[in-house]
Formats: sequence, C-alpha cells, structure tokens
Amino acid sequence: MIATPGSSIAGHRVTKTIGMVKGNTIRARNVGRDIVAAVKNLVGGEIEEYTKMMGEAREQAMDRMIHEATSQGANAVLDVRFTTSYVMSSAAEVLAFGNAVVIEPEG
Repeated sequence: MIATPGSSIAGHRVTKTIGMVKGNTIRARNVGRDIVAAVKNLVGGEIEEYTKMMGEAREQAMDRMIHEATSQGANAVLDVRFTTSYVMSSAAEVLAFGNAVVIEPEG
C-alpha cells in the first residue's frame, strides 16, 4: 500500500477512484506523563513522552486508514492529511484521511 500526501505517484496512473478513507484514534494523557511534562515545562526542552504518544497516535490512525482503504480494494491513498482536535482537556483525537485509489504502473 502506498500512502502519500501528494496527489499523484510518479510512474503510476490512477485507474479507479474509490473515495475518502479515514482512520482515527483518541488518546488520553496519564498521570505519569503529566508529572514528567510538568518538570520539563519548568526547565524547558522537548517533552519526549508526549512526542512519543502523539507519534504512536498518528501511526495508529494511519494504519486504520490504510486498513479501510485496503478493505475497499484500494492499493494507494493519495492526498493524505492529518488533523488533531481536543476531545476534552486531557484527550485528543488524531485523524488521518485521504483519497483511496487503485493505481497501476504507466506503460
């Protein structure tokens, strides 16, 4: 499965457009991460615990989007985008979405 933020893939042509597919996950912070984050906030620097959590959330959302595309017969997803929104003060949703298509090599 090819997933790209671009609207085309070099050397391939779209033979069928299936339509929008999406995958999401909602992640909540936990007390352990919040304590470490509070300390980091005082001294400055990257909050690796949150960076890791959000990275894992993006991967899970992407995997779910790809699963939906595959189940509909796609072999690529074009125009992939991510969005994040707060569900509540301690939880956020990560959504991956794109255009599921069938591609084949040109020529």
